[in-house]
Amino acid sequence: MYTVTKDIQLPCTVTGSWPRPRWFDDSMWGRPLDTCMMDTNFREKYQDALATVISDEDRAGLDILTHGDLHCDNDMAGRSWHHYPLQRWAGFDGGDHLQSEETRSPWLRYPPGTLLNEIYTGWRWPRVVGKIEHRPLDYDKIWRMAQARSDKPVRFGTCCSQVMGLFLDIHTPHYSDNQELIWDMAVAMNTELHRLKDAGCQCIQIEEPTLHFWANTYGKDSDEVQFMLKAFNREVEGLDDIELWIHTCWGNPNMQRVIDNDSYEESFDLYMNECKGDVWTVEMTDRGFREIEMFGEGKGNLPKKVCVGVVSHRHLQVDSPEQIAERIRHALKYIAPEQLIISSDCGFGRQGCNRDIAFFKATAIAQGVNIIRGELGLPTSDIRAVAPQLQTDIVPKIEA
Repeated sequence: MYTVTKDIQLPCTVTGSWPRPRWFDDSMWGRPLDTCMMDTNFREKYQDALATVISDEDRAGLDILTHGDLHCDNDMAGRSWHHYPLQRWAGFDGGDHLQSEETRSPWLRYPPGTLLNEIYTGWRWPRVVGKIEHRPLDYDKIWRMAQARSDKPVRFGTCCSQVMGLFLDIHTPHYSDNQELIWDMAVAMNTELHRLKDAGCQCIQIEEPTLHFWANTYGKDSDEVQFMLKAFNREVEGLDDIELWIHTCWGNPNMQRVIDNDSYEESFDLYMNECKGDVWTVEMTDRGFREIEMFGEGKGNLPKKVCVGVVSHRHLQVDSPEQIAERIRHALKYIAPEQLIISSDCGFGRQGCNRDIAFFKATAIAQGVNIIRGELGLPTSDIRAVAPQLQTDIVPKIEA
């Protein structure tokens, strides 16, 4: 059900995470949000940081804003993206443990002396010691605080429960295998997403279901993939009356790609036709727009809208609006404008780039979209970032 994008042609946004302001140097470290908000220093910093992210994205000219993932701790390579729910649901021991070599995913093994080895051997996790049950994550409160700061819609994104299952060691007879664990986490997340919907959020993004990873390894018809498909659909059950986005990319811990086989071919039908949802986001710029042609067969009649990444979160060079416009023109060869959404490949946070780079990549997206809207005879958006009279510094003219 399209809510935030139904009346916007070529809407533009970014994936989710945003670089923290340097002065926002507090983290929750597993504490409830309400407990943290009782600390007046945290309360001021957190709400000001939210206002800063919303202001940055709004001034950049984006149509759909995000909360920047500022509830996630400022930890190594963005571990808290996975870790935030794990620290708060029942069934975990609350500790931080190295994952055992035996349970480490085959996708996440890297040679010593590489950044990815440093990340994946350094991340610590709680252990599963009982039945996983929902405890509040306060997504509804985070969204309310963000949405209160703008008239533009704020999309709320969260890590998919099944990707969290890649990192957990089971220390209880309650679960005989990882699939039972993932299913209970999907149920717990579904409860939280309904709280978020009931608060008024009209657009929710589920980030990184693992279908594309599993399909490339075992094949799209394998039992493993079919289970993950069912688990995803259970996670989003009952959310048919809001706009549901499915974000997929190929990794973003400290801006790194985590897997070499980054093809969407095996998972294309799964995401387009079998996953519940309204929008599928795909990483394209960092992959040289490989496989964009797969959308061409259904052009104008795709079962979901497609959100295409037109800037890379892994490259620090800021793209020009003209470069982005050219990428959008290429995407429009295969996706009709009424079904195309423009975004970044992934988020700019998680120990990623600095705020200036994130801001100017974001406003380049909005400017590139305006170029194409103008070419198609569509209304363009006001972008305060490009207004000559609103620049930070204006060089005075010297009178002769």
